[in-house]
Amino acid sequence: MVEVAPPSTRHRLVGQPLLYAISVFASLGVFLFGYDQGVMSGIITGPYFKQFFNSPGPIEVGTMVAVLELGALATSIAAGRVGDIIGRKGTLFIGALIFTIGGAIQTFTTGFYVMIVGRVISGCGVGLLSTIVPIYQSEISPPNHRGALACMEFTGNVFGYATSVWTDYFCSFIDSDLSWRIPLFMQCVIGGILTAGCLVMPESPRWLIDTDQDAAGMRVIVDLHGGDPNDVLARAEYQEIKDKVIYERELGEGRSYAVMWRKYKRRVLLAMSSQAFAQLNGINVISYYAPSVFEEAGWLGRDALLMTGINAIIYVLSTLPPWYLVDRWGRRFILLSGAVIMGIALGFTGWWMYIDVPATPRAVVACVIVFNAAFGYSWGPIPWLYPPEIMPLTFRSKGVSISTATNWAFNFIVGETTPYLQEVITWRLYPMHGFYCACSFILVYFLYPETKGVPLEEMDAVFGEEERLDYESERASLMSNTQFDRTSTRSSSRPNTVTERGWVSRVLYRNDRSTYQPIGEGEE
Repeated sequence: MVEVAPPSTRHRLVGQPLLYAISVFASLGVFLFGYDQGVMSGIITGPYFKQFFNSPGPIEVGTMVAVLELGALATSIAAGRVGDIIGRKGTLFIGALIFTIGGAIQTFTTGFYVMIVGRVISGCGVGLLSTIVPIYQSEISPPNHRGALACMEFTGNVFGYATSVWTDYFCSFIDSDLSWRIPLFMQCVIGGILTAGCLVMPESPRWLIDTDQDAAGMRVIVDLHGGDPNDVLARAEYQEIKDKVIYERELGEGRSYAVMWRKYKRRVLLAMSSQAFAQLNGINVISYYAPSVFEEAGWLGRDALLMTGINAIIYVLSTLPPWYLVDRWGRRFILLSGAVIMGIALGFTGWWMYIDVPATPRAVVACVIVFNAAFGYSWGPIPWLYPPEIMPLTFRSKGVSISTATNWAFNFIVGETTPYLQEVITWRLYPMHGFYCACSFILVYFLYPETKGVPLEEMDAVFGEEERLDYESERASLMSNTQFDRTSTRSSSRPNTVTERGWVSRVLYRNDRSTYQPIGEGEE
């Protein structure tokens, strides 16, 4: 066992305070791209913005909004390689720095093409942040709190969106170009804070151990467990991670994208599909163009911005229940129930716009609020949690980069086409996305295994891809789980995560042992 230097005499955070401090600070990364996704929705309808850009048409507006996704798409693919080479912490720093530079270019833009350049550069930062933050979060989180911490992170994303909406609203009272330049400048302020903070955040212990920096990795694990270098739980967790790293190396198959695809095709496709449907289910029709949606429904001018702000508050509040529910109800139930509610809300949104009666404006606001709340509770947080959970350590960075790139690819498609579709197919746009909600329900029901409470090093058992780890590793993981659950008794076992599968899944994966059963306290 690697030895760790005794703790320093200076005061530092350890244990759960350290874990939550890391989670809160890492959430600034997702706050940034939440803010960036929402900030354009309010300024594109402002009179000074329209005047400065010579009344841009739907294609120009769609390009200014959605071109960010092209930058994010490019760097989210590269983030898989970058995250493995320079680590999670270094990737966070570079992403925050690039985002800040892009925000400055947008703020001081001199015209359409400079704005496009600024949006692309910010998108490059967003791509790195949106890929590496979920990986970093999953790798420092204990199994039975991993879902809750990831959902807290998503709340940071939505809080960023809500902040941008209300910033747009209050700045709309300014009678000059500052009405849209100030909201854009806020990106620089937040990005600068994250850039500075990255210098003091600890590195992911799993990445450190994977790159043979065992002492440093053990030090981070010890800090997360309370600071005692002789803590048996910290040492057990270190040994389990180290054993998994050695096992993967002994396979000698390399770490290329081709090897990942050949060996973990199912996991990669599930990770990609979760992010694709998060976009196809319609969220960015609302996030990017909420004021336009409300104007289409009958709200005009600043009233449309106000309705967007109210909707954003409900959206933030809807992300709070998963903090408690995701590690109790599991990922599958939350995704399934969210898809049903979202599909119904989108169907009614289109129907109220179709009949176009005096009650339509208020009814559309209500439907959009229900839709956003359902998304914030389900398809918002889970697709950011699921991919880093199901990918193994050796391919986690690359697998999550592919799933995140899928997010930004579909994000771009939705962002670019929505203004055009709002004019061409009008109310039919919303039932169309409701249909995608139905498709996502079917996909999750038949093909998504449950992952709640499963340690990252034991995810192979969920997918039936190899025999479970030996009894000592299982027991170490069980002890590590209970370390972070002070309210449960020491004799309790991890949650049962057996997945009930439909007939399609049984046919497709006949030899799949994806019924993960944690070892009980008395088993040998």
